[in-house]
Amino acid sequence: MEQLTFELAAAEPPTFANFLAGRNVEAVAALAQLARREIHETGVVVWGAAGSGRTHLLRAVVAAARPHGAADYYSDPSHVAGESPVPGALIAIDDVDTADAEAQGRLFTLFNRLQATGGHLLAAAAAPPGRLPLRDDLRTRLGWGLTYEIEPLADADKSAALAGYARDRGFRLGDEVIGYLLAHGRRDMTTLVATLAALDRYSLSTKRPITVPLLREWLQREIPLRQPLE
Repeated sequence: MEQLTFELAAAEPPTFANFLAGRNVEAVAALAQLARREIHETGVVVWGAAGSGRTHLLRAVVAAARPHGAADYYSDPSHVAGESPVPGALIAIDDVDTADAEAQGRLFTLFNRLQATGGHLLAAAAAPPGRLPLRDDLRTRLGWGLTYEIEPLADADKSAALAGYARDRGFRLGDEVIGYLLAHGRRDMTTLVATLAALDRYSLSTKRPITVPLLREWLQREIPLRQPLE
């Protein structure tokens, strides 16, 4: 049973479907358009506090974009390759605000190459382009395109969002279960959604409804879910 529980706890890959948009509906819609290559701007920047879902969205865009052409995700600007991207490529780079001088030079070159070949650069940061600690020419180019702040869900909105997520997956989540989860589990939405998805699979495998006792049993197992995505 422990092995089964561990396998069921494996986090789902980040997608648009398992991102609870909250007040980020416009940003998510624009990123879905970007994944379909329906946006003409070379650069798109998403920014927000840690735990807001920036990384989740970057990875969701890349996953959705790959059927439409070359797309790659880099978790750190220092990992960006120096070779030229293929024409029309979509490159997503996390934490661009951490780029050192050498990485900033590569990012500047990459932006220009993507612009020349009809590609796109999707960047995530902790602040909007104008406040990023980057060289002026790179900061200016990032500011040319679309910019969206990713706002974390307020505590008051999480209950409704979790209930809606469960409803969309075809199961009911009682208020008492949501209350217990918010009181005893990690409160970032990435972990909350991962827990619900795992609970759904566990409930189906054990043929038991999702109740507070089942949730308590699950949490006490202390299965190591993925760390929250920013």
